Amino acid sequence: MKKIMKLLGCALFCALTIAAQPQLPEGRGKAEAEKLCKGCHEISRSVAPRQDRGGWYNTMSKMAAFGMKSTPAEFAAVLEYLSKNYPAGDLLRVNVNTARAIDLESVLSMRRSQARAFVEWREKNGPLKSLDELKKAPGMDPAKLDAKKDRIQFE
Repeated sequence: MKKIMKLLGCALFCALTIAAQPQLPEGRGKAEAEKLCKGCHEISRSVAPRQDRGGWYNTMSKMAAFGMKSTPAEFAAVLEYLSKNYPAGDLLRVNVNTARAIDLESVLSMRRSQARAFVEWREKNGPLKSLDELKKAPGMDPAKLDAKKDRIQFE
């Protein structure tokens, strides 16, 4: 009986986990996007940075440099799919004093490890008040921050 209960609990957990995953909109390129993006990322991480076509092209090219395997047709299909379904909208802003690591990654183009380290540092050191203070935080790239300063908020 215990074994059956464990199996049922495991099946329920798996079903809820799958149901909680964000669903991609239907359309040409969806299957290819799932195949290429889910290989390394949670799908929510893959589509979090809403970008224009050039931004998606750069992101996909970077992923290809990191080892993403795709045919030219798959690459083109995913590029079109992402550009259509996850376009750049209003300029995304991030409050560096309250943002989650994934938000810092997507809005400020930080690496995952860098974003996590910053959040841990921020929790220990408290809120920041200015871009100059942010530039002095460990692991920050002042040039990148200057390029994205219109996306950064402190309140």
